[in-house]
Amino acid sequence: MAKTGIVYLIGAGPGDPGLFTIRGLELLRRADVVVYDRLIAPELLREARADAVMVYVGKATSHHTLPQCEINSMLVEHARHGAMVARLKGGDPFVFGRGGEEGLALLAAHIPFEVVPGVTSAIAVPAYAGIPVTHRNIASSVTFVTGHENTLHTETGVDWCTLAAGKGTLVFLMGVTNLPTIVKELIENGRPPETPAAMIERGATSDQRVVVGTLADIHERARAAQVQPPAITIVGEVVSLAELLGGWSARRLRTLYRRAEENDG
Repeated sequence: MAKTGIVYLIGAGPGDPGLFTIRGLELLRRADVVVYDRLIAPELLREARADAVMVYVGKATSHHTLPQCEINSMLVEHARHGAMVARLKGGDPFVFGRGGEEGLALLAAHIPFEVVPGVTSAIAVPAYAGIPVTHRNIASSVTFVTGHENTLHTETGVDWCTLAAGKGTLVFLMGVTNLPTIVKELIENGRPPETPAAMIERGATSDQRVVVGTLADIHERARAAQVQPPAITIVGEVVSLAELLGGWSARRLRTLYRRAEENDG
């Protein structure tokens, strides 16, 4: 009987391949099978073995290459056939990455697995726009919120009253389509309309775009700029620091632009 393999749930970071962890790179280079998401940097995929089986399971709004249940089954089957599987997930596997679901599926099938944390886009993407999600004099807390809830739920799992009443930073992931609802709920529950807000499209990549405004006008500004997923929304006073602190990220993005052009060439 073949020896059971193992699955590594690896966080690949938010886009910039320089944010990939040493542990993740080590495992990627050894893997027999690489199962990867839509936003994984091409540079990382080139680190896989030449003979590795590469499986794309990317998801976009209203379009999934494979349903999550089939991805879970695929991971189980590859491991049952003795493969070392690198499951590359954007950001961190356990921060809105459905890594917990995959881990539970592997556990139920008695498949060994390991989680390799990654740099979550909820922190890195604002940083690449010059926005610290916390600041001693401005925001002493930060809350990560999904902007796209499970459609099977009949009631929202978001406590809008608590979110609106706080003074900390709010970071919404996957919320482009639902931005009007996010803005409406926050203002109706007491968050001041003049609160600074920003949307960042394709953060920490060579295509990064930042739209800055207030809670009252961020939807119109984002629509005028034709912001598309993937994008995150930041609400809070820390957004006002973007212009002051964004200089370093401009330099880093220029490096990513050059790399992208070299790879295209």
